Amino acid sequence: MIRFGVIGTNWITDSYIEAALKTGKYQLAAVYSRQIENAQEFAAKYDVSLCFDSLEEMSASDALDAVYIASPNSLHGPQAKLFIEQGKHVIGEKPLASNIAEVDALITMAREKGVVLFEAMKTTYTPNFQRIREALPKLGKLRKVYFSYCQLSSRYSKYLNGENPNTFNPAFSNGSLMDIGIYPLSAAIGLFGEPNSFTAQGVLLDSGVDAHGTLVLHYSQFDVVISHSKVSDGLIPSELQGEQGTMLVDGISECKSVMLHRPGEPALELTQSQEENVMYYEAVEFARLVEKQHIDHSGLARTQIVNTIITQARNVVGVRFPADEDMLV
Repeated sequence: MIRFGVIGTNWITDSYIEAALKTGKYQLAAVYSRQIENAQEFAAKYDVSLCFDSLEEMSASDALDAVYIASPNSLHGPQAKLFIEQGKHVIGEKPLASNIAEVDALITMAREKGVVLFEAMKTTYTPNFQRIREALPKLGKLRKVYFSYCQLSSRYSKYLNGENPNTFNPAFSNGSLMDIGIYPLSAAIGLFGEPNSFTAQGVLLDSGVDAHGTLVLHYSQFDVVISHSKVSDGLIPSELQGEQGTMLVDGISECKSVMLHRPGEPALELTQSQEENVMYYEAVEFARLVEKQHIDHSGLARTQIVNTIITQARNVVGVRFPADEDMLV
């Protein structure tokens, strides 16, 4: 049983706790919030008594084996570093850190300490993502891939009203590519590996983060076009086109459904039944890695490629974060 603590008391923390407990492999042991009253209120829902308003004290606690980090993006890296140094396994919400330098530093530290470091990228652990991977040969030679994830942020109206929510604030390492584009990008890297090259475009808000943009990953025989946005809603499915067929994926971030279309054949439903809360599958994988003490797992390579591309793409687009100047040491 993995005794884990959580950093953050928002809806996504609730979702991960629900998923983790459902696996039967976890015990929620502690809750952190900057305000102890908030931690206590949140913990009471799960009948947990151990609460912290000090990360240093929490990371040093013998009551924890692992931590789930769901704080603002800019805090992911420094908080993960603190817990790794204390020998705790870490599952960090995506993005794992603000930039590739932080990611590389965390991976090095995790290897030195012999702990599992894991980016909570739910997409690549779902059953339907595996169905996509398995069905790729049915498409023949791949020619075009279009992945789209565009979702109008619920906080955009606040931004337009002159407020400065975390979602659109570079101080918190946010923006469309970091928060939204990372899903289809991770899916592409999970399926096809590192591209030969890529191009990037984005439109900036006055705050300095990207509102929306496009990535094009260039492989030897095909391109992957990735559209992402936090200021508009997208309704079209994602698509993989080959010489012998086309696959349609609804909701690339969770791979809700998968359909295969081949010339002269009826459309084939490939969709598998999934847990409603697809974070269940990342929780299962993290538990497996911890149980097996699998420190150098394949998810780290994907995380490094994805964060290298995001860091370089931000540089092209002109998005800079304070965290880019404050590397982990």
